[in-house]
Amino acid sequence: MEIKNKVFAITGAGSGLGMATVEHILSRGGMVMAIDHSKEGLDLLDHSPRVLSKHLCDVSQNDLLTTTLRQGQKHWGHIHGGIHCAGIAPAAKIYSKTKGSHSGSLFEKVISINLLGSFYFVNAITPILLENEPEYPDGERGCIILTSSVASYEGQIGQVAYAASKGGVNAMILPAARELASHGIRINAIAPGIFKTAMVDSFPDKVQADLAAQIPFPHRLGKPSEYGQLVISILTNVMINGSVIRLDGAVRMT
Repeated sequence: MEIKNKVFAITGAGSGLGMATVEHILSRGGMVMAIDHSKEGLDLLDHSPRVLSKHLCDVSQNDLLTTTLRQGQKHWGHIHGGIHCAGIAPAAKIYSKTKGSHSGSLFEKVISINLLGSFYFVNAITPILLENEPEYPDGERGCIILTSSVASYEGQIGQVAYAASKGGVNAMILPAARELASHGIRINAIAPGIFKTAMVDSFPDKVQADLAAQIPFPHRLGKPSEYGQLVISILTNVMINGSVIRLDGAVRMT
């Protein structure tokens, strides 16, 4: 898929991985439908309305997300791909001497945003992509990229809810790719390791250094721009389909 003159819906666009993806798409001549639950985050995207539209939306609300994506399609005429970066990563133990048992409502919230939000995104954008004309020579109509995590493979203490939500994202990819293949739509996921997002950047320097020390090479935290680079590679390489790609510097969480 060519990036230039194409429109891409990006959730979580107001921070971190999503914001980096916005910049990479725009730098290659694409247009962006930027989606985020935070107006403050969207306000940070200082780009011409000729190349970027802003949309407030909670991805855990199925009907709202569907309506929002249709508004974006109406605004731009087409949507050619979607990159779903929205998510949360709270930590909580199954049982803590000081806090007691894991909150059921917190578990449900993580699943609602990370897993159900991913499904809602796929479910809402697929009919929009189906309206695109197939591109020569492979008949591609669109591409979807979800965001997983290395925690889906090696979740650490306190990541039961987060790991479960991202494991569910992984499990969706292959059956979705098999189903959408006949329509010329690809779907993949990226599983980032430890990245220097706003959440990690708020940690004390020693904690950040300890996290970076776990990464074999390069011996540092990942950069959001490196996530954006992989998004571009997936979008432009039609053979990447039905895969969950680790982006982690060979880290295996202890």
